[in-house]
Amino acid sequence: MTESTQHEATRRNSLLEAAHEEMVKFERKENEFRRKDRQERAAELHLPLDAIKVH
Repeated sequence: MTESTQHEATRRNSLLEAAHEEMVKFERKENEFRRKDRQERAAELHLPLDAIKVH
């Protein structure tokens, strides 16, 4: 493997890792948003959210 090809592979891997980390952060924020949204809607409708199993 030439030095240039190895450098490109290393750069590509670091970009993939950064993209993966950003996706994980986004998914966590999205899940938290959905959880809060469910709670708010349940409160508005006076639903016992704890008694309902949410996946």
